[in-house]
Amino acid sequence: MINNNKKLLLACLVSLSSIVDILGQDLTIPPKNYVDSVNIENAIIRSNNTFPLSDQSNSKQWVLLKKYSDEFNEEKVNEKRWYPNNPKWKGRPPTYFHGSNVSLENGELVIRVNKHGNEKLPANFTHTTGFIKSKQQFLYGYFEAEAKLMDAPWVSGFWMTNVSKDWWTEIDICENAPGLHYNRHDLNSNIHVFRTPKNKGNIKKHFSRTKKYYFPEELQADYHVWGLEWTPEFIRFYIDGILFREAKNTHWHQPLEVNFNCESNKWFGALPDDNRLNGEYHVKYFRAWKRK
Repeated sequence: MINNNKKLLLACLVSLSSIVDILGQDLTIPPKNYVDSVNIENAIIRSNNTFPLSDQSNSKQWVLLKKYSDEFNEEKVNEKRWYPNNPKWKGRPPTYFHGSNVSLENGELVIRVNKHGNEKLPANFTHTTGFIKSKQQFLYGYFEAEAKLMDAPWVSGFWMTNVSKDWWTEIDICENAPGLHYNRHDLNSNIHVFRTPKNKGNIKKHFSRTKKYYFPEELQADYHVWGLEWTPEFIRFYIDGILFREAKNTHWHQPLEVNFNCESNKWFGALPDDNRLNGEYHVKYFRAWKRK
């Protein structure tokens, strides 16, 4: 990761172009404010699948959790590992989560949009997409997925959360909408706290720590490896083995579930477009490790 004046200048120009493009639209999109750019020349070349891409020599002694990892090479979603839909969340209107949009094909998880046929949707929903959620909860470790994000106006997500009576926190490993041309170079990173127990800060009002990075290539154009290293002390975010963000772990000490989904999100400008219903979100694998 480097501060590169030329790349940041280019990022500002991209931002200006984006603002011009969206004038007149009813969208609530934050201004571009890139904190850094990613040096893709530092991408790691994989030599094995046993260890995280960012630690191919296994200097931190990671142990692969085969029972909870998934190469998505079966005929259908393994329901011993995953809920084939989100059992607690219908979706953010106007996009509803519907199991018809999730499939396993050619050794990949594929999430599409609007495969629900003529089924009537609940009020305020006009479109559908897919969601899978892990049945296992994790507390700390390394989590990785190789994915090709949807080139259509929905957010592609790989994230962790758990909502309980006392705790509600979230770590977004990948939350990007490069299907919109003004988001193609936006690498978003966010960690949320919605509530914590009394003896852990007694937080009742949501806050987030958001950062946006400039990625030199269009994010939807190819597969990328998304990684999270989560310890009691810090949270580290990786793309293609490159560390691009580190945050102090002040509140994220709750077991979390893993999610893969697409969704509408007005904040990203990701609202359904009936002329672009052929979007696909592909995930080659999900792998989880713990420290030895």
